[in-house]
Amino acid sequence: MEAYTGFAEVYDELMDETPYVQWCANAIQALESFGIQDGLLLELGCGTGTLTELLATKGFDMIGVDCSEEMLNIACSKRAQSHQDILYLNQDMRTFELYGTVRAVVSVCDSLNYLLEEEDLKACFRLVNNYLDPKGIFFFDFNTRYKYETVIGDSVIAENRENCSFIWENYFDSEAGINEYDLTIFVKEKEVSLAEQERFLRFQEVHFQRGYTLEKIKSLIEDSGLAFIRAYDADTLGEVTDKSERIYCIAQEKMK
Repeated sequence: MEAYTGFAEVYDELMDETPYVQWCANAIQALESFGIQDGLLLELGCGTGTLTELLATKGFDMIGVDCSEEMLNIACSKRAQSHQDILYLNQDMRTFELYGTVRAVVSVCDSLNYLLEEEDLKACFRLVNNYLDPKGIFFFDFNTRYKYETVIGDSVIAENRENCSFIWENYFDSEAGINEYDLTIFVKEKEVSLAEQERFLRFQEVHFQRGYTLEKIKSLIEDSGLAFIRAYDADTLGEVTDKSERIYCIAQEKMK
């Protein structure tokens, strides 16, 4: 079952507490430490374009790549309102193509965890290295195996709102290292006549993510041709610990 189809319509509403402003500040701080304050920047797994828009307001020329056409439709609606000059591409992170190189690549909100096979992640990293300017920077995050196995585990989360609600059933396969969450989403139908009662449309999606360790990420970065620079806890911005749930990594283009 394809992910981010029915969910796309209510994604922003259900993710309204996501700290995009802080994530934007964290990304900019990382890039500025390498002297990158403007220029062309690529966001992988841009979704509905919330972070893409924020980075554009900070002076970057933005390209957003995502495999969900439904999510990109919402991103394009935001672009029409903001009038930002953003290029959106409906492409897979494992096979994306650009017209030229970029100063930096950013990927947050555990987008890379959706790449379930190590070879897929390595293929993405190789493309990043290929499309980065010389000494360009790759800033990304990933959810750790610890988060999936211990923090989320096998659990059920439900939330009810005025215009939508969802049930999230989470399962972690410790042997395979794969996290599965089954989403059931109810969205209030917009076009209802006065004579009709309110109706909710029901969508179901299944999402899979792999829990990676920092050691494996480092190995795949180096195997792809990138240079690993540093990693730190994405929540505390301090050192990575065995209980870090989300980790930031910085890698750099080296001689292709």
